[in-house]
Parts: sequence; C-alpha cells; structure tokens
Amino acid sequence: MHSIQVTVGSRSGLHARPASLFVQAAARQPAKVTVGRPGQTPVDARSLLSVLALAAGCGETLELTAVGDQAQDSLTALGDLLASDLDAAA
Repeated sequence: MHSIQVTVGSRSGLHARPASLFVQAAARQPAKVTVGRPGQTPVDARSLLSVLALAAGCGETLELTAVGDQAQDSLTALGDLLASDLDAAA
C-alpha cells in the first residue's frame, strides 16, 4: 500500500466539475485508490458522491492511498491532477 498527501489546488475546492474529473481519472487507474482527510476514513476515489461528500476546499490536504498494480504511478497521476487548478482548465 502506498499513500501521499496532496493539497487541493482548485480555487473553489473539490466541487462538482473538479470532483468529476478526479473520479474519471481514478476510474482509469489500474490501482484501487481511496481519498480522504488524513486520520479519517477514506472513500473510494471512483465514487463521485463519496468524493463530493468530502467537501474538500481549496488548500485543504487530502490523503490518497493506492493498492494494486502500478499503485505509485496511480498516486502520482491523481496527486498531480488534484493539486492542479481544475477550474482553470474549463
């Protein structure tokens, strides 16, 4: 199991559009990835409702954990995405 901590980069946090982009990217990963606040129970990164329920704001730190094939590569890809301003990509 691998994990990293990432700061949410989207100006308005992990709301509908950024969360949707993140979930879609998580679904493409070969590893099973979870996301949550450090020290709290993580949620499946492929579940839009679960990711939205985190209500993570801009600048908030989230922990990504991955198990399975290419876990580290999956974390790197998703961490980079989460840290970027997904609102600016609109």
